[in-house]
Amino acid sequence: MFSKKPDNAMAKTFSSTTARTGSTSFSVLGTDTAITGNIVASVDLHIDGRVTGDISCKSLVQGDASEIAGAISAETVRIAGFVRGSISAREVVILRTARIEGDVSYDALTIEQGARLEGRLNPNGGQIPPAIAQLTDESELVPAE
Repeated sequence: MFSKKPDNAMAKTFSSTTARTGSTSFSVLGTDTAITGNIVASVDLHIDGRVTGDISCKSLVQGDASEIAGAISAETVRIAGFVRGSISAREVVILRTARIEGDVSYDALTIEQGARLEGRLNPNGGQIPPAIAQLTDESELVPAE
């Protein structure tokens, strides 16, 4: 049942992914995870658990049973669970199981029938949302010489 030897298929998959990219391409917070605090990720993030705090990442996918209480800033956002806070992204997809209490700023927006939104919709008009612009500026900072 328990073995000290790693599963070769898993070891090969992990090592080849790590060797090509230097890191994994996404992070997952499972259903049994509850986090209090802000999350900043430079990769895609999949959340199935509960987060109380702001989230900034490249792309966010939220599971239908998850809960987020805080602001979300990302390039793309796919919401399926409960969000209490603002959402700022270039592309926002709100699935039918989603419940949002907060404002949504977007360039492209898709809302499935059955989704619930209590807040304002704010088209960016091609502008980068301020929270995303701040992330971009911080990542491109060059130290003064």
